[in-house]
Amino acid sequence: METQRFKDQVVVVTGASRGIGRGIARQFAKEGAKVVLASRDPEALERCAAEIEGEVVAIPTDVSDPKSVAVLIQKTEDQFGRIDVLCHNAGIYPHKRLENMTLDEWQHVIGANLTGTFLVVKACIPIMKAQGKGNIVITSSISGPRTGLPGFSHYTASKGGVAGFVRTAAIELAKYRININAVEPGNVMTEGLDALGEEHIQNMVRAVPLGRLGTPADIANLTLFLASPEASYITGQGIVIDGGQTLLESHLLEH
Repeated sequence: METQRFKDQVVVVTGASRGIGRGIARQFAKEGAKVVLASRDPEALERCAAEIEGEVVAIPTDVSDPKSVAVLIQKTEDQFGRIDVLCHNAGIYPHKRLENMTLDEWQHVIGANLTGTFLVVKACIPIMKAQGKGNIVITSSISGPRTGLPGFSHYTASKGGVAGFVRTAAIELAKYRININAVEPGNVMTEGLDALGEEHIQNMVRAVPLGRLGTPADIANLTLFLASPEASYITGQGIVIDGGQTLLESHLLEH
């Protein structure tokens, strides 16, 4: 049942053109929010905006570029005058083994995932501070804060950094009544997994005690809870949502 918990609230969702970000944006719109979609891919962003019912604005944005982030926040403020919720979901995860990784490849991922988090959160602070409240939810990962992932040392370093950033930011922002938390998903079924093939997907499923991959809707449900009044006493936390994936001592399960 749709509750309209976010009726007329202004919600910015980065990385909104596909996967988890699109699921988050769609759910906020269903619950009455005015949703600002941000992504580096203008065409995918427009397709996403056309699919979502409600008041939706699409603003192409590169979260690793301070000028692009400034445009996103300024356009949002110009149109709506406020930002109630920031859902920072944008991120990249290219595969590369550490021994073969170049400095440019390392810095590209850190710039998008960790520096991008800093830039977008920092840009929202003046608006949220002026309005006397705000809510920030970062899409992180179990990889880095909870587990290692071979071939993704740059990605896990960035998400481990996000965990530390969220804890410290929560302390600094609490006096402005701004809450900030991270959602840490395990394996989620998005468009990017299709290319891996059914066998690989089933291997991923076997690593999850609940016997299925997560969905964008699963992540959206937790994100909306953390952005809601019901979670007003939660800040600085990383909340795992992984079907029990991080509970295992071994990926071999008895079924």
